[in-house]
Amino acid sequence: MRKLLVIGIGAGNPEHMTVQAINGLNRADVLFIPDKGAKKNDLAELRRQICDRFVTNPNSRRVEFEVPVRAEPSPSYRATVDDWHEAIAAIYEGLIRDELAEDGCGAFLIWGDPSLYDSALRILERVRLRGNVEFALEVIPGITAVQALAASHKMALNRIGDPVLITTGRRLTQEGMPENAGSTVVMLDGKCAFNTLDDEDLLIHWGAYLGTPDEIVMSGRLGDVGKEIAEVREKARMEKGWIMDTYLLRKPGEPEDN
Repeated sequence: MRKLLVIGIGAGNPEHMTVQAINGLNRADVLFIPDKGAKKNDLAELRRQICDRFVTNPNSRRVEFEVPVRAEPSPSYRATVDDWHEAIAAIYEGLIRDELAEDGCGAFLIWGDPSLYDSALRILERVRLRGNVEFALEVIPGITAVQALAASHKMALNRIGDPVLITTGRRLTQEGMPENAGSTVVMLDGKCAFNTLDDEDLLIHWGAYLGTPDEIVMSGRLGDVGKEIAEVREKARMEKGWIMDTYLLRKPGEPEDN
């Protein structure tokens, strides 16, 4: 049976690669490299650099494939994502069927960690349910943008006895700052949802291109730095053609011990 490795490669720094991830790369006959177009060529190039640096298996080869662009969100965000995932599942199925021998091993290199706001595992489950190609699956974890954010700001992700919530920019805009979260990490925010919040005393720790030479980090009171972060973010996005960022919000001071 074919074997698939889904390998977390970290948030942008090649040195985020774990020993387990490096060993996984070298077990694979085929390394699948997604190409998201010219504007995001840096993402494919990082994967190439990781392979150049860490792969010593002379029998492995790389197969690059184009990732379809997700349509603009319709009234049903979930339906839009569902259609996009279905298109990618068809591509994955073809890659597994055509590029891997019956007893071969392939690897997908996943930005960050496969378990946190990444869809590769869901898409591969779609492929499995189609029933056209069989494979065994192994997941190798990686360093997430959340961990890289905390490290770059030299802070603990949680405060003593306090919960941490990980959410999205879309939900932050719709629901506001959750009352029951001591620290809120926001991902997938393309519209600076933090500037929709009423509480300007919130502390924000923001980071973009975490772990890369282009890393940008900013922090402070939301009312003081929120607009500046949005301006810096937009300038960086325009200059580079893409941006990946995340941030943490929390109320000032240590939580009371109830």
